[in-house]
Amino acid sequence: MKALGLIVEYNPFHNGHLYHIQQSRILSGCDYLVCVMSGNFIQRGEPALVNKWARARMALMSGADLVLELPAVYAVSSAEYFAYGAVRILDSLGIIDHICFGSENGKIEELDMIADVLHREPECYRKLLKQQLEKGLSYPAAREAALQGYLDSQCKSDGSMTSVLKTSNNILGIEYLKALKKLKSRIIPLTIKRISNTYHTEELTGSISSATAIRRSILSSAHIPNEAEFFNALPEASASILQEEFKCGRGPVSSSNFDLIILSALRRASLESLRKLPYITEGLENRIKNATENSGTLEEMIDKIATRRYTRTRIQRILFNFLAGLTAQDLNEFNSSGGPQYIRVLGFNRKGREMLSSITRNADLPVIVKAADFKNSDNRLIRRMLEIEALATDMYVLGYPNPAFRTAGQEFTQNIVIV
Repeated sequence: MKALGLIVEYNPFHNGHLYHIQQSRILSGCDYLVCVMSGNFIQRGEPALVNKWARARMALMSGADLVLELPAVYAVSSAEYFAYGAVRILDSLGIIDHICFGSENGKIEELDMIADVLHREPECYRKLLKQQLEKGLSYPAAREAALQGYLDSQCKSDGSMTSVLKTSNNILGIEYLKALKKLKSRIIPLTIKRISNTYHTEELTGSISSATAIRRSILSSAHIPNEAEFFNALPEASASILQEEFKCGRGPVSSSNFDLIILSALRRASLESLRKLPYITEGLENRIKNATENSGTLEEMIDKIATRRYTRTRIQRILFNFLAGLTAQDLNEFNSSGGPQYIRVLGFNRKGREMLSSITRNADLPVIVKAADFKNSDNRLIRRMLEIEALATDMYVLGYPNPAFRTAGQEFTQNIVIV
């Protein structure tokens, strides 16, 4: 059995994702395909367009055999923690031979060279990074400048290598490679060059369009007709599932659905409680509190908080981690204890069912098929990670247009997806 792992969000699953699955299968020669997928909130600190079970079904209808969940603790996190959490899950399965990710660069050797520097963090690089941070740069910008300086000093660069760090898929790919090195994993990495457009392209570009453009088209539409232009960028199964979710009122979900929820919660919160959130440094809690009291929407509040040092994405992650009840202490404790505490199954097909028996024998983390069975686990860290996941889902469903689907506790009552 040759198994391939993919790390995904599928927000929503589109033709570019279908291409990635097809090419990954060819490149790896795999027999089985496992996806580790973000849950109801995604890495940029935003709610997913539709819930994780609907997106798992999209994946299974389009070539995946088994869909596992990346816990919210890691799904709504920096690229480093997001990548580490997902790679840790794939590595823990004990059966994955390859991981394949999309990248703008498309050259695994170049990405791996950068990942090696960032993993080893030579003293010269660390000094350069400190200098750049002291200039007031955001961490991504400081890292890029420090890496360029380091490569130049080692005579390994003509100045073009760090342009790799300017695009989102390259950044995540490098973090996947770093995580593999950190875990001393036997998984062999592969990459496929991204086609047609970049992740952040906001306009639809035909049958291959970015997820950003598709979401923007959906969220800007007053209604979702069958002939909507964005459907051309989706496989038939994805389009059908989106139509079903939208028709019954379980989507589309966007950040604006949480304006009053987050603003009201933040206005009640103390500065002390805000200091305990992940990614809060240097008095950032004061900027958040002040903006909360002087804004009427989430978008307005983020605009007032964000600076060159504190990016919009970082602020969004902080806000939705706050919504899910995650603290910096939680994150530190999970990281010091190895990362994700379990393997959560969202869905599978026949081949995925076959894999589960092998995973159960080989995995070094407990496998959760029915979340309710682990609600009162003897393992405190498993309980806490599931508590955060359950609250994230309880908050997420408040964004549904149809009030009938906003009941709490769905994390423990929703059946897994079987295709």
